[in-house]
Amino acid sequence: MESDDLLPDGTPFGLRGYAYERGTHARIGLAPPPAKIDKQAPYKRIATEEAWTIPELTEAHVRLIESGKYPEDAGLRMGGMFAGMPETQRLLQDIGPGRIAHMDEFGIARQLLLLTAPGVQCLEPEEGTALARLANDRLAEACARYPDRLSGCLAFQPQDVDGAVAEIERGMKDLKLAGAVLNSHFRGHYLDEPAYEPIIAALAENDAALYIHPTAPYYGKPYSDRGFFGALGGFPHDVWLHTMGLIFSGAFDKYPNFRLVIGHLGECLPLHLYRFDWMQNNADGVPGLRGGQPAVKLKHPVSWYFHNNIWVTTSGVGWEPGIKFCMDVLGPERVLYAMDYPYQQAPDEVAAYDRLSISDEHKMMLMQTNAEKVFRF
Repeated sequence: MESDDLLPDGTPFGLRGYAYERGTHARIGLAPPPAKIDKQAPYKRIATEEAWTIPELTEAHVRLIESGKYPEDAGLRMGGMFAGMPETQRLLQDIGPGRIAHMDEFGIARQLLLLTAPGVQCLEPEEGTALARLANDRLAEACARYPDRLSGCLAFQPQDVDGAVAEIERGMKDLKLAGAVLNSHFRGHYLDEPAYEPIIAALAENDAALYIHPTAPYYGKPYSDRGFFGALGGFPHDVWLHTMGLIFSGAFDKYPNFRLVIGHLGECLPLHLYRFDWMQNNADGVPGLRGGQPAVKLKHPVSWYFHNNIWVTTSGVGWEPGIKFCMDVLGPERVLYAMDYPYQQAPDEVAAYDRLSISDEHKMMLMQTNAEKVFRF
Protein backbone atom coordinates (compact mmCIF):
# COMPACT_ATOMS: atom_id res chain seq x y z
CA MET A 1 0.00 0.00 0.00
CA GLU A 2 1.57 3.28 -1.14
CA SER A 3 1.50 6.28 1.17
CA ASP A 4 -0.61 8.18 -1.37
CA ASP A 5 -3.38 5.63 -0.75
CA LEU A 6 -3.61 6.35 2.97
CA LEU A 7 -6.68 8.05 4.40
CA PRO A 8 -6.32 11.29 6.38
CA ASP A 9 -6.32 9.27 9.62
CA GLY A 10 -3.12 7.52 8.56
CA THR A 11 -4.58 4.10 7.70
CA PRO A 12 -5.33 2.49 4.32
CA PHE A 13 -8.91 1.49 5.13
CA GLY A 14 -10.04 3.55 8.11
CA LEU A 15 -12.74 2.19 10.38
CA ARG A 16 -14.95 0.63 7.71
CA GLY A 17 -12.43 -1.47 5.87
CA TYR A 18 -13.70 -2.46 2.45
CA ALA A 19 -17.27 -1.29 3.10
CA TYR A 20 -16.82 1.53 0.60
CA GLU A 21 -20.50 2.34 0.14
CA ARG A 22 -20.83 3.26 3.80
CA GLY A 23 -18.16 5.92 3.50
CA THR A 24 -15.12 6.64 5.64
CA HIS A 25 -15.98 6.43 9.33
CA ALA A 26 -14.77 9.44 11.28
CA ARG A 27 -12.17 8.60 13.90
CA ILE A 28 -13.92 10.31 16.79
CA GLY A 29 -14.78 9.66 20.42
CA LEU A 30 -13.82 6.19 21.62
CA ALA A 31 -12.68 4.89 18.23
CA PRO A 32 -9.38 2.98 18.40
CA PRO A 33 -6.18 4.72 17.26
CA PRO A 34 -4.32 3.53 14.16
CA ALA A 35 -2.32 0.41 14.99
CA LYS A 36 -0.86 -2.69 13.38
CA ILE A 37 -2.33 -6.17 13.87
CA ASP A 38 -0.05 -8.66 15.61
CA LYS A 39 0.34 -11.33 12.94
CA GLN A 40 2.33 -13.47 15.39
CA ALA A 41 -0.26 -13.46 18.17
CA PRO A 42 -0.22 -16.59 20.37
CA TYR A 43 -3.92 -17.23 19.70
CA LYS A 44 -6.10 -17.86 16.68
CA ARG A 45 -8.63 -15.10 16.11
CA ILE A 46 -12.02 -16.77 15.64
CA ALA A 47 -14.60 -14.18 14.58
CA THR A 48 -18.09 -15.33 15.54
CA GLU A 49 -20.59 -12.89 13.95
CA GLU A 50 -19.59 -12.62 10.32
CA ALA A 51 -22.32 -11.97 7.77
CA TRP A 52 -23.02 -13.56 4.41
CA THR A 53 -25.95 -14.08 2.05
CA ILE A 54 -27.04 -15.59 -1.26
CA PRO A 55 -28.34 -13.59 -4.25
CA GLU A 56 -31.64 -15.50 -4.30
CA LEU A 57 -32.43 -14.25 -0.80
CA THR A 58 -31.65 -10.63 -1.68
CA GLU A 59 -33.89 -10.92 -4.74
CA ALA A 60 -36.70 -12.39 -2.63
CA HIS A 61 -36.50 -9.43 -0.23
CA VAL A 62 -36.84 -7.00 -3.13
CA ARG A 63 -39.82 -8.86 -4.61
CA LEU A 64 -41.65 -8.87 -1.29
CA ILE A 65 -41.00 -5.17 -0.77
CA GLU A 66 -42.29 -4.39 -4.25
CA SER A 67 -45.46 -6.38 -3.52
CA GLY A 68 -46.33 -3.85 -0.81
CA LYS A 69 -47.59 -6.65 1.44
CA TYR A 70 -45.72 -5.84 4.66
CA PRO A 71 -45.04 -2.09 4.71
CA GLU A 72 -44.68 -2.05 8.50
CA ASP A 73 -41.76 -4.49 8.52
CA ALA A 74 -38.70 -2.26 9.04
CA GLY A 75 -36.42 -5.29 8.91
CA LEU A 76 -37.62 -6.13 5.42
CA ARG A 77 -37.07 -2.51 4.36
CA MET A 78 -33.53 -2.76 5.71
CA GLY A 79 -33.01 -5.79 3.48
CA GLY A 80 -34.10 -3.70 0.53
CA MET A 81 -31.64 -0.98 1.50
CA PHE A 82 -28.71 -3.42 1.53
CA ALA A 83 -29.94 -4.97 -1.73
CA GLY A 84 -29.28 -1.60 -3.35
CA MET A 85 -25.60 -1.65 -2.34
CA PRO A 86 -23.79 -3.76 -4.94
CA GLU A 87 -20.37 -3.58 -3.27
CA THR A 88 -21.83 -4.65 0.07
CA GLN A 89 -23.64 -7.49 -1.67
CA ARG A 90 -20.40 -8.56 -3.31
CA LEU A 91 -18.71 -8.80 0.08
CA LEU A 92 -21.66 -10.61 1.65
CA GLN A 93 -22.03 -13.13 -1.16
CA ASP A 94 -18.32 -13.96 -1.38
CA ILE A 95 -17.66 -16.99 0.82
CA GLY A 96 -14.65 -17.96 -1.23
CA PRO A 97 -11.20 -16.60 -2.06
CA GLY A 98 -12.06 -12.92 -1.61
CA ARG A 99 -13.31 -13.42 1.93
CA ILE A 100 -10.37 -15.65 2.80
CA ALA A 101 -7.98 -12.96 1.53
CA HIS A 102 -9.60 -10.35 3.77
CA MET A 103 -9.39 -12.74 6.71
CA ASP A 104 -5.69 -13.18 6.06
CA GLU A 105 -5.21 -9.43 5.90
CA PHE A 106 -7.02 -8.92 9.20
CA GLY A 107 -5.34 -11.86 10.91
CA ILE A 108 -8.58 -13.85 11.26
CA ALA A 109 -8.03 -17.59 11.48
CA ARG A 110 -11.70 -18.62 11.24
CA GLN A 111 -15.05 -16.95 10.59
CA LEU A 112 -18.39 -18.20 11.87
CA LEU A 113 -20.82 -17.30 9.07
CA LEU A 114 -24.33 -16.06 9.91
CA LEU A 115 -26.95 -15.51 7.20
CA THR A 116 -27.34 -11.76 7.39
CA ALA A 117 -30.42 -9.83 8.54
CA PRO A 118 -33.27 -9.77 7.78
CA GLY A 119 -32.70 -13.37 6.76
CA VAL A 120 -35.36 -15.81 5.61
CA GLN A 121 -37.89 -15.23 8.36
CA CYS A 122 -39.37 -12.07 6.82
CA LEU A 123 -40.47 -14.10 3.77
CA GLU A 124 -43.57 -16.24 3.37
CA PRO A 125 -43.07 -19.53 5.24
CA GLU A 126 -42.74 -21.87 2.24
CA GLU A 127 -40.31 -19.63 0.38
CA GLY A 128 -38.35 -18.92 3.56
CA THR A 129 -37.85 -22.62 4.27
CA ALA A 130 -36.79 -23.33 0.68
CA LEU A 131 -34.23 -20.51 0.72
CA ALA A 132 -32.97 -21.59 4.15
CA ARG A 133 -32.27 -25.05 2.72
CA LEU A 134 -30.52 -23.56 -0.31
CA ALA A 135 -28.42 -21.24 1.86
CA ASN A 136 -27.51 -24.03 4.27
CA ASP A 137 -26.42 -26.29 1.41
CA ARG A 138 -24.13 -23.60 0.01
CA LEU A 139 -22.82 -22.81 3.47
CA ALA A 140 -21.93 -26.45 4.08
CA GLU A 141 -20.16 -26.58 0.71
CA ALA A 142 -18.07 -23.51 1.58
CA CYS A 143 -17.17 -24.92 4.99
CA ALA A 144 -16.10 -28.17 3.32
CA ARG A 145 -13.89 -26.23 0.87
CA TYR A 146 -12.26 -24.28 3.71
CA PRO A 147 -12.57 -26.57 6.74
CA ASP A 148 -9.87 -24.75 8.71
CA ARG A 149 -11.15 -21.25 7.90
CA LEU A 150 -14.97 -21.24 7.70
CA SER A 151 -17.74 -22.56 9.93
CA GLY A 152 -21.40 -21.65 9.79
CA CYS A 153 -24.73 -21.45 11.56
CA LEU A 154 -27.75 -22.90 9.79
CA ALA A 155 -30.72 -20.69 8.98
CA PHE A 156 -34.38 -21.67 9.42
CA GLN A 157 -37.83 -20.15 8.85
CA PRO A 158 -39.54 -20.15 12.28
CA GLN A 159 -43.00 -19.42 10.88
CA ASP A 160 -42.83 -22.88 9.31
CA VAL A 161 -42.37 -24.75 12.60
CA ASP A 162 -42.20 -28.25 11.12
CA GLY A 163 -39.84 -27.08 8.40
CA ALA A 164 -37.66 -25.30 10.95
CA VAL A 165 -37.37 -28.40 13.12
CA ALA A 166 -36.47 -30.52 10.08
CA GLU A 167 -33.87 -28.00 8.91
CA ILE A 168 -32.26 -27.77 12.35
CA GLU A 169 -31.90 -31.55 12.41
CA ARG A 170 -30.60 -31.67 8.83
CA GLY A 171 -28.19 -28.79 9.34
CA MET A 172 -26.65 -30.25 12.47
CA LYS A 173 -26.68 -33.96 11.61
CA ASP A 174 -26.25 -34.11 7.83
CA LEU A 175 -24.54 -30.81 6.96
CA LYS A 176 -22.44 -30.75 10.15
CA LEU A 177 -22.93 -27.03 10.71
CA ALA A 178 -21.86 -25.36 13.94
CA GLY A 179 -25.13 -23.95 15.30
CA ALA A 180 -28.16 -21.93 14.21
CA VAL A 181 -28.89 -18.27 13.55
CA LEU A 182 -32.13 -16.31 13.78
CA ASN A 183 -32.32 -12.63 12.91
CA SER A 184 -34.50 -11.91 15.94
CA HIS A 185 -38.22 -11.27 15.37
CA PHE A 186 -40.25 -12.73 12.54
CA ARG A 187 -43.01 -10.28 11.60
CA GLY A 188 -43.26 -9.21 15.22
CA HIS A 189 -43.21 -12.72 16.70
CA TYR A 190 -40.57 -14.28 18.95
CA LEU A 191 -39.49 -17.77 19.96
CA ASP A 192 -40.85 -17.40 23.50
CA GLU A 193 -44.40 -17.74 22.16
CA PRO A 194 -45.83 -21.24 22.81
CA ALA A 195 -46.33 -22.09 19.13
CA TYR A 196 -42.56 -22.10 18.59
CA GLU A 197 -41.52 -24.34 21.47
CA PRO A 198 -40.79 -27.27 19.11
CA ILE A 199 -38.01 -25.15 17.60
CA ILE A 200 -36.38 -24.63 21.00
CA ALA A 201 -36.71 -28.36 21.70
CA ALA A 202 -35.02 -29.16 18.37
CA LEU A 203 -32.17 -26.75 19.08
CA ALA A 204 -31.60 -28.32 22.49
CA GLU A 205 -31.90 -31.90 21.23
CA ASN A 206 -29.43 -31.27 18.41
CA ASP A 207 -26.92 -29.38 20.59
CA ALA A 208 -27.27 -26.32 18.36
CA ALA A 209 -26.29 -23.06 20.00
CA LEU A 210 -28.68 -20.37 18.75
CA TYR A 211 -27.21 -17.02 17.74
CA ILE A 212 -29.88 -14.31 17.82
CA HIS A 213 -28.66 -11.59 15.49
CA PRO A 214 -30.39 -8.18 15.38
CA THR A 215 -32.83 -6.87 12.85
CA ALA A 216 -34.89 -3.70 12.81
CA PRO A 217 -37.98 -3.80 15.06
CA TYR A 218 -41.15 -4.81 13.26
CA TYR A 219 -43.02 -1.61 14.10
CA GLY A 220 -39.98 0.55 13.51
CA LYS A 221 -41.43 4.00 12.76
CA PRO A 222 -40.44 5.62 16.09
CA TYR A 223 -36.91 4.36 15.46
CA SER A 224 -36.66 5.17 11.75
CA ASP A 225 -38.11 8.65 12.33
CA ARG A 226 -35.07 9.34 14.52
CA GLY A 227 -32.44 7.40 12.60
CA PHE A 228 -32.32 4.73 15.30
CA PHE A 229 -33.74 1.66 13.55
CA GLY A 230 -30.29 0.02 13.40
CA ALA A 231 -27.36 -0.15 15.79
CA LEU A 232 -28.26 3.05 17.66
CA GLY A 233 -31.44 1.58 19.12
CA GLY A 234 -33.65 -0.81 17.19
CA PHE A 235 -31.09 -3.60 16.88
CA PRO A 236 -30.19 -3.97 20.57
CA HIS A 237 -33.74 -3.37 21.77
CA ASP A 238 -35.20 -6.13 19.61
CA VAL A 239 -32.62 -8.70 20.73
CA TRP A 240 -33.15 -7.53 24.33
CA LEU A 241 -36.86 -8.30 24.01
CA HIS A 242 -36.21 -11.70 22.41
CA THR A 243 -33.64 -12.75 25.02
CA MET A 244 -35.65 -11.64 28.04
CA GLY A 245 -38.75 -13.24 26.53
CA LEU A 246 -36.97 -16.58 26.31
CA ILE A 247 -35.79 -16.34 29.91
CA PHE A 248 -39.20 -15.46 31.34
CA SER A 249 -40.98 -18.05 29.22
CA GLY A 250 -39.14 -20.71 31.20
CA ALA A 251 -37.39 -22.05 28.08
CA PHE A 252 -34.07 -22.52 29.85
CA ASP A 253 -35.72 -24.26 32.81
CA LYS A 254 -37.55 -26.69 30.54
CA TYR A 255 -34.54 -27.19 28.22
CA PRO A 256 -31.50 -26.67 30.45
CA ASN A 257 -29.03 -27.48 27.68
CA PHE A 258 -30.53 -24.85 25.34
CA ARG A 259 -27.65 -22.46 24.58
CA LEU A 260 -28.06 -18.86 23.42
CA VAL A 261 -25.47 -16.46 21.98
CA ILE A 262 -26.06 -12.73 21.51
CA GLY A 263 -23.71 -10.14 20.05
CA HIS A 264 -22.54 -6.57 20.61
CA LEU A 265 -21.51 -7.28 24.21
CA GLY A 266 -24.88 -8.83 24.93
CA GLU A 267 -26.85 -5.84 23.55
CA CYS A 268 -26.20 -4.05 26.89
CA LEU A 269 -28.06 -6.73 28.87
CA PRO A 270 -25.10 -7.60 31.16
CA LEU A 271 -25.09 -4.04 32.48
CA HIS A 272 -28.61 -4.52 33.88
CA LEU A 273 -28.31 -7.90 35.62
CA TYR A 274 -28.66 -6.35 39.07
CA ARG A 275 -31.86 -4.56 38.09
CA PHE A 276 -33.28 -7.59 36.28
CA ASP A 277 -32.94 -9.66 39.44
CA TRP A 278 -34.38 -6.87 41.58
CA MET A 279 -37.41 -6.37 39.33
CA GLN A 280 -37.92 -10.01 38.36
CA ASN A 281 -41.32 -10.31 40.04
CA ASN A 282 -42.77 -7.78 37.59
CA ALA A 283 -43.08 -10.63 35.06
CA ASP A 284 -42.10 -13.79 36.96
CA GLY A 285 -45.14 -15.86 37.92
CA VAL A 286 -47.61 -13.41 36.34
CA PRO A 287 -50.57 -15.10 34.56
CA GLY A 288 -52.02 -13.93 31.27
CA LEU A 289 -48.82 -12.98 29.48
CA ARG A 290 -48.08 -13.97 25.84
CA GLY A 291 -51.71 -13.83 24.82
CA GLY A 292 -53.23 -15.26 27.99
CA GLN A 293 -50.83 -18.04 28.92
CA PRO A 294 -50.70 -19.55 32.44
CA ALA A 295 -48.16 -18.12 34.84
CA VAL A 296 -44.55 -19.25 34.48
CA LYS A 297 -42.43 -19.27 37.65
CA LEU A 298 -38.69 -19.27 37.04
CA LYS A 299 -36.42 -21.61 38.97
CA HIS A 300 -33.61 -19.06 39.22
CA PRO A 301 -32.84 -15.33 39.22
CA VAL A 302 -32.48 -13.78 35.78
CA SER A 303 -28.72 -13.41 36.24
CA TRP A 304 -28.40 -17.19 36.71
CA TYR A 305 -29.35 -17.81 33.08
CA PHE A 306 -26.64 -15.43 31.89
CA HIS A 307 -24.13 -17.50 33.82
CA ASN A 308 -25.42 -20.87 32.61
CA ASN A 309 -27.22 -20.63 29.24
CA ILE A 310 -26.13 -17.39 27.57
CA TRP A 311 -22.88 -16.27 25.93
CA VAL A 312 -22.09 -12.85 24.45
CA THR A 313 -19.79 -11.81 21.63
CA THR A 314 -17.90 -8.56 21.18
CA SER A 315 -19.11 -7.86 17.64
CA GLY A 316 -18.69 -4.20 16.80
CA VAL A 317 -17.44 -3.24 20.28
CA GLY A 318 -13.65 -3.32 20.43
CA TRP A 319 -13.74 -1.33 23.66
CA GLU A 320 -11.65 -2.55 26.58
CA PRO A 321 -13.83 -1.32 29.50
CA GLY A 322 -16.95 -2.96 28.06
CA ILE A 323 -15.18 -6.22 27.22
CA LYS A 324 -13.60 -6.45 30.68
CA PHE A 325 -16.93 -5.63 32.35
CA CYS A 326 -18.67 -8.51 30.55
CA MET A 327 -15.83 -10.89 31.38
CA ASP A 328 -16.04 -9.80 35.01
CA VAL A 329 -19.81 -10.12 35.52
CA LEU A 330 -20.47 -13.11 33.25
CA GLY A 331 -17.16 -14.94 33.58
CA PRO A 332 -14.26 -14.99 31.11
CA GLU A 333 -15.58 -18.25 29.65
CA ARG A 334 -18.78 -16.55 28.39
CA VAL A 335 -17.36 -13.81 26.14
CA LEU A 336 -16.33 -14.50 22.52
CA TYR A 337 -14.55 -12.34 19.97
CA ALA A 338 -16.40 -11.19 16.84
CA MET A 339 -15.67 -8.61 14.16
CA ASP A 340 -19.05 -8.11 12.37
CA TYR A 341 -17.62 -8.46 8.86
CA PRO A 342 -18.30 -6.91 6.39
CA TYR A 343 -20.31 -4.22 8.13
CA GLN A 344 -17.55 -3.39 10.61
CA GLN A 345 -14.09 -4.54 9.57
CA ALA A 346 -11.50 -2.18 11.02
CA PRO A 347 -7.88 -3.38 11.23
CA ASP A 348 -7.33 -0.91 14.05
CA GLU A 349 -10.16 -2.53 15.99
CA VAL A 350 -8.55 -5.95 15.56
CA ALA A 351 -5.30 -4.48 16.88
CA ALA A 352 -7.17 -3.11 19.90
CA TYR A 353 -7.76 -6.70 21.06
CA ASP A 354 -4.04 -7.39 20.94
CA ARG A 355 -3.55 -4.51 23.40
CA LEU A 356 -6.20 -5.60 25.93
CA SER A 357 -4.83 -5.55 29.47
CA ILE A 358 -6.13 -8.99 30.42
CA SER A 359 -4.25 -12.16 31.25
CA ASP A 360 -2.84 -14.33 28.48
CA GLU A 361 -5.19 -17.10 29.63
CA HIS A 362 -8.27 -14.92 29.35
CA LYS A 363 -7.16 -13.48 26.01
CA MET A 364 -6.81 -16.99 24.62
CA MET A 365 -10.33 -17.78 25.85
CA LEU A 366 -11.76 -14.58 24.37
CA MET A 367 -10.13 -14.89 20.97
CA GLN A 368 -10.15 -18.64 20.40
CA THR A 369 -11.07 -21.34 22.88
CA ASN A 370 -14.47 -20.05 24.03
CA ALA A 371 -15.69 -20.13 20.42
CA GLU A 372 -14.27 -23.61 19.94
CA LYS A 373 -16.24 -24.86 22.94
CA VAL A 374 -19.55 -23.09 22.26
CA PHE A 375 -19.71 -23.93 18.55
CA ARG A 376 -17.97 -27.32 18.83
CA PHE A 377 -15.22 -26.54 16.31
